[in-house]
Amino acid sequence: MLVKGRKVAVRGDEMGAHYAIGPLDDDVVIKHRLLTRTTTTRGEPPIKKLQKKFVAFALEIDKDSDNYSDCDRLYKAFLQEMATFELPLLKSKAVISANLREKDNFNELQEEINCQILQAQADIEDLKKQLEESKIERQHKEECEAIRRLISMQPPRSETQKYISDLEKEIAVLEAENTAGSRMLDLRRKQFALLLHVVDELQSTIDEDQKSLAEELRNAMEEQKVSLEETNEGPEAMAVD
Repeated sequence: MLVKGRKVAVRGDEMGAHYAIGPLDDDVVIKHRLLTRTTTTRGEPPIKKLQKKFVAFALEIDKDSDNYSDCDRLYKAFLQEMATFELPLLKSKAVISANLREKDNFNELQEEINCQILQAQADIEDLKKQLEESKIERQHKEECEAIRRLISMQPPRSETQKYISDLEKEIAVLEAENTAGSRMLDLRRKQFALLLHVVDELQSTIDEDQKSLAEELRNAMEEQKVSLEETNEGPEAMAVD
């Protein structure tokens, strides 16, 4: 007998849904409904009706009385009930076949989608690599463009070469002037050294001359003193005599 699920509300802070039939029993109930063609609990199940028609027909046949019309009527009723019972079975069979085909199609579609997902992931990885390569290439182009701008801001090569030549000439002139100045400075240094040497010799000569003059003056003064003494001694001697 088919049992209908009953929803029970529980009081409290948390409200939960509880059923008399658990989730694991759903397949059993569905299978029972498909076999017995029972879609509702109201009224008799179709298989019970078919069983009653068959039992009534079988009991009517077992009677010994002349009941051909009743047997025929019960037979037709049984066939009609069987046809009524068979029609949903055929529909269920067709639905099952359609579901199986749909399941196969779904599996194929799922495999195709998985393949597309894998291909999309591979494409994404390739695009990421291309993006990185594009970024590097763009960076190189920007660097080349910056270098090109710097080069374009510089004067032409001819002007630069002319400027370098002028600088080289100016450097050569400055080096020549530096060499001439070095030679002149060396000459002045030698002349100054010679002048200092001459001044030293002259100073030495002057010192010697001064010493000689002082010596001569001292000798002259001594000679004059001696002569004065001799002069003074002469009259005194004469007076004594």
